[in-house]
Amino acid sequence: MNESLLICELFKSIQGESTHAGRVCVFVRLSGCNLFCSYCDTSYARYGGKVMSFKALLEQIEAFSCDFVEITGGEPLLQQGTAGFARQLLALGKTVLVETNGSLDIGVLPDECIRIVDVKSPSSGEEHSFLERNISRLHRSDEIKFVLGTKEDFDWALAFIERHNLPDKVTVLFSPVAGKVSPADLAQWILDANAPVRLQLQLHKIIWGDRRGV
Repeated sequence: MNESLLICELFKSIQGESTHAGRVCVFVRLSGCNLFCSYCDTSYARYGGKVMSFKALLEQIEAFSCDFVEITGGEPLLQQGTAGFARQLLALGKTVLVETNGSLDIGVLPDECIRIVDVKSPSSGEEHSFLERNISRLHRSDEIKFVLGTKEDFDWALAFIERHNLPDKVTVLFSPVAGKVSPADLAQWILDANAPVRLQLQLHKIIWGDRRGV
């Protein structure tokens, strides 16, 4: 069993996204990604990183005295050790979120994880990357996220969630691409459509700006 991961960064901050926004959270950001989204704000996680054993990672996480942990990237499901690491966190009593770009099978993760699954919109350049069988793998505690850069993205996302009846399965998050769609415009589109979604803003960027490690 592979009991190490290639780590980009490890830090404690305020959870900035999902329905858990505002909570104190330890972030384990893994290196490597298989997509090249036009709006990516963590491109620095694509390359490099430091190999760390599960033991070393768990010791650092325990030092933060926080039981809420997110595994993110990059794309965490590219690394074979991710599911096993999540199991060890769960065994320690942690609540575990895994944020994934939706292109790989989320079924490898323990059922107790909360999966935050992206569906890439047309303006991302990765519209066809979503693995549709992931829809059948979703649990009620999971969340689906769309990051939207245009009104066309918004209309496309609405059609997608209606086609797959997603609002009856999970919480659906709509988030604007910074500098492309204003929060006010996205809010108005949601209102006009009575969209069964939740507007998501990146709370950490509102607080600290576009910085790493927050």
